[in-house]
Amino acid sequence: MDIDCTYIPYSNTGNFSDLVLDYLDAHPAIRHLYSYTPNAAGIAQAITDRNKYPVNRQLLADVLHKQYAHLTKHDKLSDNIAKLANDNTYTVCTAHQPNLLTGYLYFIYKIIHAIKLADELNTQHPDKHFVPVYYMGSEDNDLDELGAFRYNNHKYTWDAAGQTGAVGRMQTKSLKPLLDEVFKVLGPPGEHLDVLKEILTVAYLQHNTIADATQYLVNELFGKYGLVVLNPDDAELKKQIVPLLQDDLLNHTAYALVNEHVEILEEQYKVQAYPRMINLFYLHNDVRERIEKRGGKWKVLNTDIEWTEEALITELQTHPQRFSPNVILRGLYQESILPDVAFIGGGAEVAYWLELKAAFDNYKVFYPPVLLRQSVLWMNGQQNKLRQQLGFEVADVFKSEAALIRGYMSRHSTGNWQVDEETTAIQGILHQLKEKATKLDPTLQASADAAFAKMTHQLQILEKKMLRAEKRTMQDQLQRISRLKNSIAPNNVLQERYENFIGYYAAMGAAYFDTLYKRTEPLRNAFLVLTER
Repeated sequence: MDIDCTYIPYSNTGNFSDLVLDYLDAHPAIRHLYSYTPNAAGIAQAITDRNKYPVNRQLLADVLHKQYAHLTKHDKLSDNIAKLANDNTYTVCTAHQPNLLTGYLYFIYKIIHAIKLADELNTQHPDKHFVPVYYMGSEDNDLDELGAFRYNNHKYTWDAAGQTGAVGRMQTKSLKPLLDEVFKVLGPPGEHLDVLKEILTVAYLQHNTIADATQYLVNELFGKYGLVVLNPDDAELKKQIVPLLQDDLLNHTAYALVNEHVEILEEQYKVQAYPRMINLFYLHNDVRERIEKRGGKWKVLNTDIEWTEEALITELQTHPQRFSPNVILRGLYQESILPDVAFIGGGAEVAYWLELKAAFDNYKVFYPPVLLRQSVLWMNGQQNKLRQQLGFEVADVFKSEAALIRGYMSRHSTGNWQVDEETTAIQGILHQLKEKATKLDPTLQASADAAFAKMTHQLQILEKKMLRAEKRTMQDQLQRISRLKNSIAPNNVLQERYENFIGYYAAMGAAYFDTLYKRTEPLRNAFLVLTER
């Protein structure tokens, strides 16, 4: 495939928060909020330090063998799982919920970023071994988010036939009508489409739960790269953090520690997540509801379930799998069971991880280097040709439609609709009049200011009218700009947060992933734009 790549600084895209940009720039004001810098030096130091925070590697390998018992494993994957029991093996982790058909494109980009980074670390540190891991957020209960995806500008939604609770545990048997609907319009026809339909059919119609279906799907797509899929909804794994969970239930330590960081961050940044007194859900059968302490008892909201302290501790120790961490404790659980030396997350994940270091320190859990996942914009040949015809640089596509139109008109307008020079001249005259009036009578300053503001406003109105008149003469070209912008940022949403991978796979097959893998530079910290020729 003939394709070019361009890397755009994240700060030039207008799509990342000040907190994330300051983090990438190593701003000294927030340096105390994380342990390692998100670069090669930070990861190298993390590798050196990681074994000071042991995890139960054999248990991890055993759980993975159990979870993969029903799947065909690629040789590289089997080797990775076996090596996880060794002290010189480490993980590069990314986490995401089991969105239906993977949800949005950034699900794919996260995973490829983890795979590429692990491979590069294996080259750089030949005496050690690094395994990419997809940590499945199977306990999430947000079906509105996880049960929807888009293809060809149409949103497909699964109602789960009324099921509630953790989406990963939901039964898949009601998915056939939705898949049939997608398959009727999915294209282009050919070998890649046939392979994709087979993968999706087996995943969702021959596996009982969404978690199992997602594991199969991700394994089919990325198993050859050695990617390990871990479902943390497991009793044996959760036993590893029972003391942490009990402390949260009884003493609310994380609430106090995280709030200290939140209060500091709030002075300058938008806070991504707020802790609760208890940062756990109760997860059992079709229930996933928050736990709150009320009086001397612990209650599961929207149910009749409640415990005394003694009964709560017994429930936790007997059934740890029934206690589900929220966003505040999720990372602590993850780092307690995986020998991570890097965690890859989106902008929101980076932001809330910056709230958590004090909690990690308190529980003596390893806080890994946190890397912003690779963002990608893929422009097909038609889109790229239109961009070139309109005279825009690759970086221009991140500008708003209004900014693109204004820039285009500035370059190509046959008339002169801008009134900047005239406005400056008139403002100079008005300033002279203001000085003249206030010398005669200082009380006239307010009247002069009002006249100044009114005239400036009228000039702005006149310029807008002149712009509209000019637009009418360039209507065809402006419509092409609108078509370009809407095709690469539908509804002003980044492509990676709107589209699904199935259209790309139907057209290109596994070459789609191979191209992304080849072009991803996991430590570059820049927005990757791929343009087909």
